[in-house]
Amino acid sequence: MLPKLSDFSNSVLSLWSALLTERKIILAINPWLTVAGTLIFCYAWLKLWKLLFAPLEIKRDLRETGYTADGKQSLKDIANEFRKRRQFNDIPPVYPNGWFRVLASSELAREEVKYISVLGQQLAVFRGNDGVVYIVNAYCPHMGANVAIGGKVVGNCLQCPFHGWKFRGDDGKCVEIPYSKTVPLTAKMKTWPSIEMNRSVYLWYHAEGEHPSWFPDEIEEIKKRAWTHRGYTQHTVNAHIQEIPENAADVAHFVPIHAMPIVTGSHSRYNFSNWCYIAQHEFNAGWEPQENEEKHVGILQLDHALFICGYKVPFTEFHLIARQIGPGLVFMKFKSAFGDGVFLQSLTPKEPLLHIMRHEIYAAKTMPTFVAKFLLYAEAIQVERDIMIWNHKIFLTKPLLVKEDHSIKKHRRWFSQFYSENSPRLTMRKETLDW
Repeated sequence: MLPKLSDFSNSVLSLWSALLTERKIILAINPWLTVAGTLIFCYAWLKLWKLLFAPLEIKRDLRETGYTADGKQSLKDIANEFRKRRQFNDIPPVYPNGWFRVLASSELAREEVKYISVLGQQLAVFRGNDGVVYIVNAYCPHMGANVAIGGKVVGNCLQCPFHGWKFRGDDGKCVEIPYSKTVPLTAKMKTWPSIEMNRSVYLWYHAEGEHPSWFPDEIEEIKKRAWTHRGYTQHTVNAHIQEIPENAADVAHFVPIHAMPIVTGSHSRYNFSNWCYIAQHEFNAGWEPQENEEKHVGILQLDHALFICGYKVPFTEFHLIARQIGPGLVFMKFKSAFGDGVFLQSLTPKEPLLHIMRHEIYAAKTMPTFVAKFLLYAEAIQVERDIMIWNHKIFLTKPLLVKEDHSIKKHRRWFSQFYSENSPRLTMRKETLDW
């Protein structure tokens, strides 16, 4: 029986209606798919841009590096426990004399003040209207208010938020008391010598109150902007401050600690893994103190290459000259197949046996950013291997050394110049520590 024409028409209309409905649904969904696809693409592009062009930024606190959880205690508790167990007797002074980094220049705007705690001191750092950075004690001698919390920069003075007293940044003298016609001669805050270079602010500390007898190096390539900033890493270290720079003179530790490829990570349990039969970093290093006008400087020369199955990997040669400038600064200029640059290492004591260690990298503009970031990341892994040792060891004033450890003896004699008669010593043990 032949279908009726009306039935055929109804079928066509039904099909057409269904197609129109489906098309409307697709048209309704399509903008959302476009938006979702665009967001995914932009997110992926942002991640790729950050990987290739943005500076690397890694910041770890004490419990994040150098300690291993045991399944019973948190890393915070483990870090505190090891600090309690540390042997405090018979160690050198905890704050040597020298220059220490306190801030990046970019962290302090004109007419801004910041509160910092370093070397057991509470300080106010501010940039005057003249662009110069000044450092004074944080507490007002009038009634003890913290001038860095709510204080105001007025010209090149810092005004206390409590009663409005104004103190000059260069000499700490009080120049105005709003409600008094006279200013006592004794109205003065302690000032700290400071200098700004290498896009950082450095503070001079000396237990005897002596003026600076030497200054940090100024890196000309940074000053002239021939090298650009490619990132930083920051770690908190629990050790005596002398342990850390002494690492440069301890050339025998390079093989057991740093020979393993960075893919094995930072934990010391991998130091003697099977990787040593496949791939190894090889180092040739030597440390020597300088004399006369540069007696505050020690120099480490280090050559590096990566070997896989006994064969040198191309483009992995790395030549470095590190200048240890006093107890708190190390400037490591390097040459590589991808370009030249410098690691700026700073070590700033927060309190006895607790230090902020920071590495910044500046590299030639011709070096791709991702290469500089990789170098900095590799440096961070190697540093974290050292931190694993530092956080758990004690300082031995009379270590058992062999003939091949002669550079450690040299370094200890060199480092002793940064202690003086009144250098602070750790005289009591903290029984309660909280992070």
